[in-house]
Amino acid sequence: QVQLVESGGGLVQAGGSLRLSCAASGSFIAITVMGWYRQAPGKQRELVATISSTGNIDYADSVKGRFTISRDNAKFTVYLQMNSLKLEDTAVYYCNAVGKRDYLTDYSQYWGQGTQVTVSS
Repeated sequence: QVQLVESGGGLVQAGGSLRLSCAASGSFIAITVMGWYRQAPGKQRELVATISSTGNIDYADSVKGRFTISRDNAKFTVYLQMNSLKLEDTAVYYCNAVGKRDYLTDYSQYWGQGTQVTVSS
């Protein structure tokens, strides 16, 4: 089983910055893609950014140029640096990882509990 623990959310003024972290722990033999999704009130969960274990990165168009995703493979940790935050970035941000528990099971998706990011005017 893979546990994901996020940190770094909070309240920030528009134009400000926040850095989210997510560390994977538990029993697993591999983690491939790690990433961040977000869900605003009344909206569906959407992709923010993902990064593979080899460094391939994908961003939502709405955050390109403002957000930077990175990871530390040795620590099984993924980061999201969020700059120039806008009101519309307000959401619960969820960490996501695709991992493999053992050699007998297939890869599965895992989710963190979510961390609130609120951008104020």
